[in-house]
Amino acid sequence: MSTTTTVQEVRAAADALVAAFAEGRLDDYFGAFAPDATFVFHTTPQRLGSTAEYRALWEKWVAEDGFRILACTSSAQLIQDLGDTAVFSHDVETRISTDSGEETVQERETIVFTRAENGAEGGAGDGRWVAVHEHLSARTAA
Repeated sequence: MSTTTTVQEVRAAADALVAAFAEGRLDDYFGAFAPDATFVFHTTPQRLGSTAEYRALWEKWVAEDGFRILACTSSAQLIQDLGDTAVFSHDVETRISTDSGEETVQERETIVFTRAENGAEGGAGDGRWVAVHEHLSARTAA
């Protein structure tokens, strides 16, 4: 497969993931990740070892804090094609709401995607790109 095709497919997968996150479509958002995906967030002291663990934490945020995504904008996107793996990095501006009020957070995010073939990485073997790792860090002003 050509680099151009891979980049286009990964961009489409990343765009769909970000849109689902921004629109609060949680089944679609969490469905973009392999079941055994890992997550490293600057706001969470431990690494999360599965998509189910992340979803449980999300549900805790909602229950305890009234957490809700209001909007999310992705910019400065870069996709690195590594064959059956690709690294997507970007800057993220997210507007959130909690019981404490609204806030806009500026972050950098890296998502590692792999092609789901033959049921690999929890995928359906349909060749779609699934996220297997997400790393989120605070973005400071330049």
